[in-house]
Amino acid sequence: MKSIVISGVVVAILLGVGWYIFSLDNRGAGSGDDTEPVMSLTISSPAFAAGGLIPKVFTCDGKNISPGLNFSNIPADTISLALTMEDPDVPRSVHTNGMWNHWLVWNMQATTTQIKEGAVPTGVVGANTGGKAAYAGPCPPDREHRYIFTLYSLDDMLSLPSGSTKEELLRALTPHIIEEAELIGRYNRK
Repeated sequence: MKSIVISGVVVAILLGVGWYIFSLDNRGAGSGDDTEPVMSLTISSPAFAAGGLIPKVFTCDGKNISPGLNFSNIPADTISLALTMEDPDVPRSVHTNGMWNHWLVWNMQATTTQIKEGAVPTGVVGANTGGKAAYAGPCPPDREHRYIFTLYSLDDMLSLPSGSTKEELLRALTPHIIEEAELIGRYNRK
C-alpha cells in the first residue's frame, strides 16, 4: 500500500514538473498571456538582399540613384527617423579615417515606412564625404567594399541644419536613440 502511495506522489510530482516545463515552452500560446513578442526595428531593400550585391544602377557606374528602402517595426514612441550610409572599407590613402559617408538624412517622419528608388526622402539631408548634401552611390577605388545603411529611431526631432556632417549628426542623435537597425550591401567595380 505504501509503494502505491509513494508511486502516486512521484507521478504527481513528475506531472507537475512536466506541466511547468510545458507552460514555460508555450508562454503566450493559449496560456492566457496576451503579450506579443517585441519586434526589432528593421531596414531592408527590394533592390538587394542583406549582405548581397548592390545593383550597378545605384552606383557611380550606373545612374547613381539611391536604392529603395523599407522600414518596419518602428517603435511606437518614435518621433523621427535618421539614416546614414557609409563605406568602412576605404583605403586610408583615399581618406585618412578609412570611412566614406555616402548619405545622411534625419528628421524623417516616424510614419515613414519606405524611401522609393531614386527619391529624396522628406527630412534634412547632410553632407556626404564629398561635401554634397545628396546621395552618393558606391564607387570603390580598389576592390569590393561594404556599404552600411543604418536606420535610427529617435525620441525627438534634431535641431541640426542641412549640410551638417556625419560627426555632427551622430553627436546630435546619440542621446535620442530608441533603436537602430543595419542593412549591409556590397559592391565591386570590377
